[in-house]
This record gives sequence, C-alpha cells and structure tokens, in this order.
Amino acid sequence: MSDLFSPIDIGGLTLPNRIVVPPMCQYSAGTDGLPAPWHHMHIGTMAISGAGLVIVEGTAVEAPGRISPNDLGLYTDAQEAALRDLIARIRTFSATRIGIQIAHAGRKASNAPFDARQPVAVNEGGWVPIAPSPVPPNDLWPVPTEMTEADIARVVAAFVSAAGRADRAGFDLVEVHAAHGYLISSFLSPHANQRTDRYGGALANRMRFGIEVAQAVRQAWPRQKALGFRINGTDWTEAGIGVEEAIAFAAALKSAGADYVTVSAGGNSRDQKLPTMAPGYQTHLARAVRSGAGITTMTVGMILTAEQADEIVASGTADMVGVARATLDDPRWGLHAAQALGEEPAYPRPIWRAAAKYWAGYVIAHASGT
Repeated sequence: MSDLFSPIDIGGLTLPNRIVVPPMCQYSAGTDGLPAPWHHMHIGTMAISGAGLVIVEGTAVEAPGRISPNDLGLYTDAQEAALRDLIARIRTFSATRIGIQIAHAGRKASNAPFDARQPVAVNEGGWVPIAPSPVPPNDLWPVPTEMTEADIARVVAAFVSAAGRADRAGFDLVEVHAAHGYLISSFLSPHANQRTDRYGGALANRMRFGIEVAQAVRQAWPRQKALGFRINGTDWTEAGIGVEEAIAFAAALKSAGADYVTVSAGGNSRDQKLPTMAPGYQTHLARAVRSGAGITTMTVGMILTAEQADEIVASGTADMVGVARATLDDPRWGLHAAQALGEEPAYPRPIWRAAAKYWAGYVIAHASGT
C-alpha cells in the first residue's frame, strides 16, 4: 500500500487515506448565509473525488465575521438546518468524511472577492470590520474597530456556538481558521496586533485569543470527532509570524486539545514577500511544525501529483496533504491518484465504467487502429 493511501486516526476520527480537499471559499451563498445549489453540487462532487476528507469552506461564526456578504454562515438556526440538509443529502451517496472550517474574517471582512478584492461600502451592504487594533489591511480598507475584551469574549462564544451547530448538523470535523490574516491570525501577527493589554505584545499574549478559542471549542466539540486549526507557518515578512512562533502556537493548540494543524502562510502584511510559487512551496513549514510541536500536520500549497503527495507523507514532511486547486481542476483527483500509485480506485457504483480498467483498453486499441 502506498503511504498516501494508508489510513490515519485524527483524534477519534479515522480517515481511509491522507488526501484532503481543504476549505475553498466559494462566495456563492445568499446574503442570509445559506448554502446555495452551487454548494450542494460543489461539496457533493468533492465527496466522490476519492479524498478521505472534504472540508467545507470558511464559514462565518457571526455576521460581521464574513469575508464577503455572500459567505456561508453558521450562526442562525436556518443556516444550521440548511447545512444539516446538505450533509444528509451527501450521505445518501458518499461515506466520505465531511468537515467544516469555522472562521471570523476580522479586519479583512466586508470584502468583494470577485471584484478585485475591494471593500464593500456600508451603504452597499458592507460593514466596518473588527480587529485587534485599528490597523487596516491596506489603504483601501476602512479602519477597523478595535475589539474590547467584551468583544473578544463574544467572538469566543460565537466560535463555540458554531461548533455546536456543526456537531448537530452532522459534520465529522471542525477546523478553526487561524491563518491568512483573518481574526485569530491577526491577533498573532505583530503587523496587525498593536495592543498593549494582555492580548498584545509578547507571543504568549498574542496567542491568548486563539488559545481561548481552542479551549472553549474543545469543550463543546465531541472527542470522537476531530478538531483542527489552520495556522500561518510564516507571514513571509521579517517582522511577522515566523516558523518558531508557529511551532509554539501549534504546541499550545495541542495542549488545548487540537488534534491537528494545517500549516499555510501569509495574508497579514502588504509587505509580504512570497517565494517562487513552485510545487510544494510551503511543505518545509509543515515539516518544521510537525517536528517541533509533535502534532499531526497537514500541508497545503501546490500539491499537484499523486507521486508528490505520496512522497510528502512517506518522507514524514506531513501526515496529510490538502489538494485544493488541483481537485477543482480534476474533480476525480483522488481516484486518479489511486490509479497512478497502483491502488484500486473506489469509484461510486453509478460511474463504475469510468475506472480505467473498464475502458482504457478499448481506447488504446482503437487509437492504435487495432
């Protein structure tokens, strides 16, 4: 058996392989935060991709925490019911584990992602974001409102409430978004956090909000299900989050009850200097965090081929691989990866004829004129 297709236990959850379709925002919900027919199609398609786990896009824990006015939400009864219906429908044709990422956009909220990532004006359906400090992401954004300790407590409670709703809706896993410059990430980053109280300054203070979320969500989220965090391995700046701070944060999350971390990067500073975008350009961050914090780790970022993904797992770089854009491009990526690595791809019964062994010989024979 290839390493990529070996099973893995994450907390109380067992996955049949190490391929994950990570959360990818679709910005296609209504302004009520409800999943649209697009979400049923998209998540349903990913659930028959051959991945061991599919994680639904970043879903807001409160209305001001949406990245855009058309983000999914998990802060009303109607949203919970609609997501429960989505999961129930997928369960009629797929046993793939389904998770959800819960998130708060912080100072990067009220965004128009399909329109050059411009902020949405208040008089056009937008709102003034909240943040650890009154520091906008760039000159286009409004100055966010600095959060009080009462605001912090409210948002922690919102994460807990969203986790409870995710459990009742039938999700197998919750991932808390603490990367890419969104709210928890911005508390961690000196670029966004200029507070002088117990939530700012030294790393232990900048981590405090994220750890409070982890502890509170862990109490609300069942142990037989998995809890993870997506974190930044670096801000890609000298003054921002670096890998040593990422290791410390991951270790603290593990102590708070997190079962795994996904290691990504960037999004906190306009001055970030990204490396050359080569396949696996972030895997070194995952390796460092996995080794330094001793926590189950997922890597993301230009994972393109089955052989590349298998080597990442086999080498101990990461325990799981998040295959995002490649799976959008090839919605059967996991099944094709199994074929490439000599495994038996588990095609759903209605499309069994798509397996190469049932038709490749015919194609080859006719292509050669025999």
